[in-house]
Amino acid sequence: MLAPSIVPVTKSTSKSPKFAHEGSLAPEFAARVRKLQLRTHRLVNTALTGGYRSVFRGQGIEFEEVRPYVPGDDVRGIDWNVTARTGKPHIKSYREERELSVHCLVDQGLGMGFGTRRWSKREAAAQLVGLFAKVAARNQDRVGLTLYGPEPGLHLDPRKSTRHIQRLIREVMVAQPFDVPGDLKRVLEGSLRALRRRSLVLIFSDFADAGGRGWVQVMRALAARHDVIGVRLVDPFEVRLPKVGRFAIEDLNGGDWNWIDAADKGVREGWQQAAEQRKAEIHGALRESRASRIDISLDEDLAAPILRFFRLRMARAGRAK
Repeated sequence: MLAPSIVPVTKSTSKSPKFAHEGSLAPEFAARVRKLQLRTHRLVNTALTGGYRSVFRGQGIEFEEVRPYVPGDDVRGIDWNVTARTGKPHIKSYREERELSVHCLVDQGLGMGFGTRRWSKREAAAQLVGLFAKVAARNQDRVGLTLYGPEPGLHLDPRKSTRHIQRLIREVMVAQPFDVPGDLKRVLEGSLRALRRRSLVLIFSDFADAGGRGWVQVMRALAARHDVIGVRLVDPFEVRLPKVGRFAIEDLNGGDWNWIDAADKGVREGWQQAAEQRKAEIHGALRESRASRIDISLDEDLAAPILRFFRLRMARAGRAK
């Protein structure tokens, strides 16, 4: 049974990513980009903004200064090097991080162009990147973007302006998927090297290469330093086959095209079982990596799973106190 990771019958011939500004887009596609930008703005509400603030703000501390020791200070914070150099006790002072850096890693792999409902996985990822960026900006946080396929692609440093947020959405929209799955391990290794301060790392992907699991240990190392969340995008067609007769799919692992008879009950049941197995593999890999996860189906309100995640994490934090 083929893994339920599928692409349209019309294949992309792109071998490398393409980026464009809105002025160079076809009018119909430019209108689609603007529509999703406006929809993202409508998705952001008070509940999401407040949930983000409760879940992510004040998670870490940053170094502020070395100052003379004052009776009552925690002696564990004494800077012995400065103390020895000056002959007087000095202590390291820290403060709560006032600004969180958010980094969005967006998969450009083969399956991200697929979608049978209102939008493709790539379009859903664009909206979700915009949603997180707008909510983060309302909390005075900055958001950056890295697109990745077989290797890291476009990178935008974190900013929080409205113009920057619009560009994030546009760049995800116009990036054409590669003809192979994205190399998650490679982009995670780059993030592990580049991110110095504690950050929120969001990975938007269908995790089509989860079977390889080469990325699990790298993600675990990243999650030890940062708050890492895998946002898994799934089209309903990948989970449950409708009775649509015969159609062609491409196996992402082998690249072969095969005909599927969806009118056959046994085929539909096998498809669903394979989808459940695939889901279990991805959840297991993310659990092993110590990252959090959010599952998003393209047939639901994209903001709803995010809000559920916020509420669940706040509830867990409350029980831990």
